[in-house]
Amino acid sequence: MKSGKDTVVTLKYKVSDAQGKLLEAAAEPMAYLHGGYENTLPKIEEALQGHTVGAKVDLHLEPEDAFGDFDENLLFLEPRALFPKDIQEGLTIEGTALPSAGHPDAPRNVLYTITEIYPEHVVLDGNHPLSGIALRL
Repeated sequence: MKSGKDTVVTLKYKVSDAQGKLLEAAAEPMAYLHGGYENTLPKIEEALQGHTVGAKVDLHLEPEDAFGDFDENLLFLEPRALFPKDIQEGLTIEGTALPSAGHPDAPRNVLYTITEIYPEHVVLDGNHPLSGIALRL
């Protein structure tokens, strides 16, 4: 059976940066419903369209076709006192859960990662961790 609209596609994948550094490798196969349901990136679906079981596809994605360019406007310094004492770098916070006394320009429809913790402030990054990176799949 060929992959096409309304078919379930199961794949194992590896993601590397443009220099070949491994960023992620699927331990278990991933399944998704093919056909524009926003279950995966459009360029991935396009590359997999019409393939059959056992096919191998190599794909290069520029940032605009993957997770977008890095946006410095999604970096925010927030007062450390607004957060619990036990927060850690790498923790993710939904924008809707940000302290109300935080930066008024921080979009609430973004998932933030705490990238750095200082005595007086916390750095929140609303970019996807792979934004700004060309990827090989």
